[in-house]
Amino acid sequence: MDAHNLFETPVTYRLIRLEYGLGLVVATALFLAHLDEVRWLPALALFVYIDLIGYLPGAIAHRRARGRRIPRTYHVLYNVMHSLVTQGLVALAWIWLFGAEWALLVLAIHLFGDRALFGNFLKPFGLRFEPETHPAYERFRAEYAAVSPDTMGTADAMDTAATADQERRLADRSATGAT
Repeated sequence: MDAHNLFETPVTYRLIRLEYGLGLVVATALFLAHLDEVRWLPALALFVYIDLIGYLPGAIAHRRARGRRIPRTYHVLYNVMHSLVTQGLVALAWIWLFGAEWALLVLAIHLFGDRALFGNFLKPFGLRFEPETHPAYERFRAEYAAVSPDTMGTADAMDTAATADQERRLADRSATGAT
């Protein structure tokens, strides 16, 4: 990914998750190393409030919608609550009000865990609230695999390339009116 290609390949996606995994290991190790100093009520509240505000309302709305779109508000709530910026500001406000404490590590543990373990990052408005492959992404993935030097020669890439070629030919026929 770069500033002109805002997508991840399966390899770069796994590498990003691995980086968050390292953050998860470090934050968890620090938390466990100071377990006897953790105040459990703040730790539990800080860990849970992110999903109580940012995930559960959207998940409930998504299930109730039964395939229909849900308001963008739920995506915004998720993104704000699952932002490292937001939780960094929450940690700074907590430190200013109550002082530094090991319980604050649960903020990082939660966010790093979501990204490393579940692959959940921020939610774009154009996608469903719960993970589901978008048809445009499927087409892009097939076309990208057909020309990517990383996948040339593999059976999957050749199958994907053939499917992409078939789809392209069908689209060309439709555009020209041929049957």
